[in-house]
Amino acid sequence: MNDFNQSLISFVQRAIQTKSFTDGEGELAQLIKNEMEKLDFTEVLIDSTGNVIGKMGNGPMIIHFDSHMDTVQVNDEDEWEVPPFSGEIKDGYIWGRGSVDMKSALCASVYAAAKAKSLGYLEGKTVVVTGTVCEEYCDGENLKHLYNELALKPEYCVICEPSDNIITLGHKGKAQVRIITHGVSAHGSAPEKGINAVYEMADIIKSVEALNHSLHKVGQPHGTIVLSDISSVSASLNAVPSECAIYLDRRLALGENLEQVRIEMDQLIDGKRATWEIGTLRHTSWTGKALVYEPMHNPWIIEKDHGLTKSLISAYETVVGTATEKFDFWDFGTNAITPVAMGIPTIGFGPGEYKLAHMRDEKCAISKITEACDVYCELIRELK
Repeated sequence: MNDFNQSLISFVQRAIQTKSFTDGEGELAQLIKNEMEKLDFTEVLIDSTGNVIGKMGNGPMIIHFDSHMDTVQVNDEDEWEVPPFSGEIKDGYIWGRGSVDMKSALCASVYAAAKAKSLGYLEGKTVVVTGTVCEEYCDGENLKHLYNELALKPEYCVICEPSDNIITLGHKGKAQVRIITHGVSAHGSAPEKGINAVYEMADIIKSVEALNHSLHKVGQPHGTIVLSDISSVSASLNAVPSECAIYLDRRLALGENLEQVRIEMDQLIDGKRATWEIGTLRHTSWTGKALVYEPMHNPWIIEKDHGLTKSLISAYETVVGTATEKFDFWDFGTNAITPVAMGIPTIGFGPGEYKLAHMRDEKCAISKITEACDVYCELIRELK
């Protein structure tokens, strides 16, 4: 491995060794900022939300590479084959929390910008590399604040989420919804005087399960819906519950849309003492910035004949030396929802098998990390 790649992998190791659970990314942000400055980025800053931004070059064409800094928690550290914050290299992989999701890609994009500069690929271009916050809970909200604060609208955006270095053309949509049933409180010794909100919810829950079955299409991409949380409110343990709430996670396949989801929610509560609302989430970033996230997003896809797609295909084939045989489409949501909503051509590509994200013994192939860095660099050259 050459010195450049050695430095890249060392950077990935240090990033994994730096814990950055959601809303606690500050130490990693500083690590990334320091590395960008060491690599002589044109400008480096941390915005008010806590996102770290590095700019390389001064040209009018802006090419944005985004990765999130936050990771999910580790609650089973003693059960990992390799300690989750070691960044240990074993069997050709770098191990640890965030190695796949998505510190390897973040570090690769930082080094790709530096490599592009050294090779003279930045004429007329500015490469923006970001490490963003709170993606695991509020995907895209980070970039809304970043783009607004920096008055930034890139020509192109690459979301570096794990795809095992397969060009990824889009992802499913998402609607997170809360349904609330409304009962009437009464003493537990006289339940006939009240209306039990939990019983009112029972039929709705059966309908949610039936809806998921109806969405299923064997062997075809399809939407899903899952009940992910349930709670109730009562005056005491001796009282009829006056309220019950469930939280639903609805994923939308291509061809589905949010209007369809709204109709489904209306049908679920039809004839019931119930209402539904968007499952708004609220977080506070490590800098103290309030994030309010409304998880309602349509699916999206970029065409195979789009200029960005064709440039990434060419970059990949130049680096790998073989023809592009397949493309992917993520089941999960990403920060892409923000640039897509702004009309910015957006595509996905990153190292790591996404099935290993959030899992015990998360690990990323070193060869894929260095390959991704080279592909990002070549894409910078290709884009005109």
